[in-house]
Amino acid sequence: MKTGVTSLIRQVPLFAGLPSAEIDFLASILHEVEFSAGTLLFREGDPGDRFYAVVDGEVEVVKAMGTPDERNIGIREAGEFFGEMSLFEPDGRRTASVLVRSPARLLEMGRADFDLLLQHRPTLAYEMVRVLSLRLNQSHNTTIADLREKNRQLAQAYEELKAAQTQIVEKERLEKELETARWIQQSMLPRTLPSRPGFDFGALLVPARAVGGDLFDFIPLANDQIGVVIGDVSDKGVPAAIFMALTYSLLRAEAIRSSSPAHVLQAANRHLLGMNKAGMFVTVLYGVLDCPDNHFTYARAGHELPLHLTRSGDLVVPALGLGQPLGLFDAPALDEQSVALEPGDMLLMYTDGATDLLNTQGQRFGPQRLEDVARASRGGSVQAFCDRLWDVLVGHQGSSVQFDDVTLVAIRAEE
Repeated sequence: MKTGVTSLIRQVPLFAGLPSAEIDFLASILHEVEFSAGTLLFREGDPGDRFYAVVDGEVEVVKAMGTPDERNIGIREAGEFFGEMSLFEPDGRRTASVLVRSPARLLEMGRADFDLLLQHRPTLAYEMVRVLSLRLNQSHNTTIADLREKNRQLAQAYEELKAAQTQIVEKERLEKELETARWIQQSMLPRTLPSRPGFDFGALLVPARAVGGDLFDFIPLANDQIGVVIGDVSDKGVPAAIFMALTYSLLRAEAIRSSSPAHVLQAANRHLLGMNKAGMFVTVLYGVLDCPDNHFTYARAGHELPLHLTRSGDLVVPALGLGQPLGLFDAPALDEQSVALEPGDMLLMYTDGATDLLNTQGQRFGPQRLEDVARASRGGSVQAFCDRLWDVLVGHQGSSVQFDDVTLVAIRAEE
C-alpha cells in the first residue's frame, strides 16, 4: 500500500470524506507527480486523458493563451482539482491551458481510473458538479465584469473619438479661416510695384505664420509722388494681422489728405489710440518719394533706420533721431529726415525680423551683416536685390524656425 500517497489523498477535500477502503483504492490508482514553476502541463485543445488534484503549490488556468484575447480564469491551489472537464467531454479535448505558477505536487489519475472511481463512488460526481457549478458562476461573474470594463473602455474611446473628430473639424475650420485671412492680407498688399521713369522698386514680405503683422505699401500721390510705407506690429499671428490691416487702411486714407509724412503718422496715431484696447503698437516708416526731384522725405515712428547705398558702394546711415511707435502716445515723437537720391543710389528699408533672424546655434543675422550683404548684392534689378538678400537670410536660418515676419522694401534711382 502506498502510505505516502494515502496521506496526500486525505489532504484533498474532494476525497477526505471517503472510507478507508476507498482511500486505499485511490492510493492504488493515483500517482504523485512534481512539476517546476513555468511548466506548461497542457494546452487548450490538446487531447485530455488525465485528472489532477493539487497537494501543494499553484497552477494557473488560462484561456486563449498566447493570443490578444488571453485571459486568466482561475488559480488552483492545494486541495483543488483540475483537468476533469476533458474527461467529461465526449472528444476529450482540453478546454483551457494550465501553467504551473510555483513548484507543485499533484496527484494524477488516468481516464480509465477516473471512470472506475465514479462507478465505485457516484457521490464524487455530485461533488465535482457542485465545484464546477461554483467555478462556472465565478467565471460568469468575471466575464460580466470584463464585459462591463470593456464597455466602459469602448464608451470612453467613443467619447475620445468624438472629441478628436470635433478637434479635427475645428482645426480644419481654423486652417480654412487662416487661409482666407492670409489671402485677404496678401490682397491688401501691392500686387504690382510702381513704374516710374528713373526709378526701380523692389519689395518682399515673408510672414512667420499664416498671417503676420508686417506691412508695406506704395501709395500713388499727386504731382508724380509716391508714398512709401513699411511697418511692423508688436504682436504676431491673427491679432497682429488685424492691427496691421487697421494701420494699413488709416495710413492710406491719411496719405491722400496730407503731403507731410509726419502729419500722416500723427493722424493715424490719433485713430489708433481710439481703437486700440489691447495695448498693441506699430513701428512705421512713412516717406514721400518726389520723383521729379529725386528726394525721399520721411517720418520714422520707432522703426529701423533706412540704409542709403550710394552708387559708389558707400553705405550712409542717417543720424538716429527720436522716433516713438504709433498706438501708445497722444503725440509720439517722430524722426523726420530727407534723403537726396543721386543716380545709382539705393534706399533699403526693412523690419527687424531680418536682423533678428536666428540660425540653429541661436546667432542673430544682425544689422552689420545685413549692411555687408546689401552692399555686395546691388547689381541687377531692385527686386532681384531683395530676393538675393532673402536667400542669404534663409541660408543663415537653416533649419531653425522663423519667429518674426521679414519685410524688405528698396528703391533705386536709375542712372
